[in-house]
Amino acid sequence: MAWLSLKVLLVGLSFLGCLYPLVDFSFSGETRGQKPNFVIILADDMGWGDLGANWAGTKDTANLDKMAAEGMRFVDFHAAASTCSPSRAALLTGRLGLRNGVTHNFAVTSVGGLPLNETTLAEVLRGAGYVTGMIGKWHLGHHGSHHPSFRGEDPRGTGYLGNRGFDYYFGIPYSHDMGCTDTPGYNHPPCPACPRGDRPSRNLERDCYSDVALPLYENLNIVEQPVNLSALAQKYAEKATQFIRQASTSGRPFLLYVGLAHMHVPLTRTPLSAGPRSLRPYSAGLREMDRLVGRIKDTVDLEGKNNTFLWFTGDNGPWAQKCELAGSVGPFTGLWQARRGGSPAKQTTWEGGHRVPALAYWPGRVPGNVTSAALLSVLDIFPTVLALAGAPLPRGRRFDGLDVSQVLFGWAQTGHRVLFHPNSGAAGEDGALQTVRLERYKAFYVTDGKRLDYSPYITLSKRYGFSRLS
Repeated sequence: MAWLSLKVLLVGLSFLGCLYPLVDFSFSGETRGQKPNFVIILADDMGWGDLGANWAGTKDTANLDKMAAEGMRFVDFHAAASTCSPSRAALLTGRLGLRNGVTHNFAVTSVGGLPLNETTLAEVLRGAGYVTGMIGKWHLGHHGSHHPSFRGEDPRGTGYLGNRGFDYYFGIPYSHDMGCTDTPGYNHPPCPACPRGDRPSRNLERDCYSDVALPLYENLNIVEQPVNLSALAQKYAEKATQFIRQASTSGRPFLLYVGLAHMHVPLTRTPLSAGPRSLRPYSAGLREMDRLVGRIKDTVDLEGKNNTFLWFTGDNGPWAQKCELAGSVGPFTGLWQARRGGSPAKQTTWEGGHRVPALAYWPGRVPGNVTSAALLSVLDIFPTVLALAGAPLPRGRRFDGLDVSQVLFGWAQTGHRVLFHPNSGAAGEDGALQTVRLERYKAFYVTDGKRLDYSPYITLSKRYGFSRLS
């Protein structure tokens, strides 16, 4: 088919292959049986109210609700941005976009990505003896050395290292609505399938992307294009369980980062979904995601030997403009904003845009059936995981996250005193710190597109860590 020539090109290939046997699972050093494993699962566009444990009206998350009952649920947990790329960059660096350089989403045509001078969680753990894998949506640059499993010469002369730190990658380079497929799924507006043969290009409507077929990568190789969306969840589940099993057998500690396609549009119904056919597409997709997470958790329980910490959360709130194909913000409806015709969810700094579901699960370490009201953030994953792994924070950097292991283990009840929320495309300058949370209070400094008095904001910024942006 003619459109197959429209593949995403990768600049700079390397020796890393595409199969598990080429990942070095061999054991060396003193890591066996001592360091914990980490599984981080990031949902996409999932609302705070999409978790049944958070919101009684939700009945589609049986596995996640079970995880909440067996672990710790956080009800005041926040994404570091209200849109995809900045939130993911913050998770992997522990730094807000003003520091790490990612303040807006990367496009299909973007040649850059997360700046190469930023150190990722995977890089640090790999240097500490971990085998590292990433499955799912990347969205931090897909060309050359920005690709998650690209390998280049280490400038320190210590050999070849992955610039992003991942030994293994299986997934899509950006959101699955950013390329055409043969099975488009549900979206508003509906987007047509990829053109075939000599058919002309599609008459693209608003919000439909280009004719470039969505690619599926295994390391640096495109293994499917366009992606079969109806089978993607099954493939993610299989690759995740394979990685956990092989890493567990090797004796090396591991990090697995899973960037789910759920609950971003387009939504699809696949064999993993359970329930009656009358379920609306969003509920069916939510059940599919829940079963995928449950399958990963079951593998962790079987292979992790109580030495695997599983962290589940979301990248931002639901995409309200997608109407019935969007999730629930729960009680955070943003009435002041909504009454003026605006969205209270994704892309905004209203609470529904960045307050996300979050669960921590680690049998024997994280107490079960506990609800924490500590003010926490996706930013905290980076320093907390490194502390638990006994790995030092990178030098010469200022971090916005906290080591919250005391909260995880039930030894403390408080997290951040102050938390900043950056603009994520709704109004103002991308990445600019638009709202600030101070304990139980939240202040907005941009409303109705107009800037307000910034003097108290500047005072808080200087007092709580933004006097320098290194």
